[in-house]
Amino acid sequence: MVMQDTAPILRKSMRDDAFSYLHERIIAGHYSPGEWLRQDDISTQLGISMTPVREALDLLVSAGFAERIPFRGVRILQPSLEEIVDSYATRLLLESSAIYIAAFTISPAQISTLENILHQNKSLVQNNDITHERVLSRELHEAMVSASGNAVLQKMYLNVLNTFPDWMLYKYFFHNPELLNKNINKEYQEHFDIVNALAEHDPKLAVCRTIQHITSRGRELEEFIGIPRDLVRSKEACILRLLTPYMNS
Repeated sequence: MVMQDTAPILRKSMRDDAFSYLHERIIAGHYSPGEWLRQDDISTQLGISMTPVREALDLLVSAGFAERIPFRGVRILQPSLEEIVDSYATRLLLESSAIYIAAFTISPAQISTLENILHQNKSLVQNNDITHERVLSRELHEAMVSASGNAVLQKMYLNVLNTFPDWMLYKYFFHNPELLNKNINKEYQEHFDIVNALAEHDPKLAVCRTIQHITSRGRELEEFIGIPRDLVRSKEACILRLLTPYMNS
């Protein structure tokens, strides 16, 4: 009985450790976009069995860092510029819409959850904190969207979030550590401002702060990944016109 209760916990820990190892190597630039992740090589490197490695690769795929190609394996995601901008624009639309609804529906318990995540995130400002910081940031965004109470909207949002190339941005910061602290502190303040607007049940303020936060990522796509400004701004402008009623309500 003890072995049955303990083994899954141990395997989960190995899966999570393998995921953290791979995530850190991706953002540190040890893998290139499109590079294959060989399950047997990773298993040998980590000294663990294939099962937790396979599960870690599944997590990478679900988190948007990699893609699974039938009959071939898993490789680092290599989105086109158009796909990155489409993901950005769609995220802007869906997250702002969900935040608008959440400002009316969020419960005290949900606000407490958001504040707890913010508290955990506040001190994570170093290079070796990036993996944990990104996990908590994702949890925060998912929890804010979940507070809308719209399961279909949440599912659509998660699909889009999995294609948004956060890891490309943080790979850049990993190699330019002089920018990391400033960027993470700025992101923390933006998160803090959104959570406060939700706690005040102010939909206009919450949407405006969400737009400010996500369009900051748009400026980073231009500056750090080199996506043409015109491409980002043209698709962004269409979404912002759609969101105008939320901002003026």
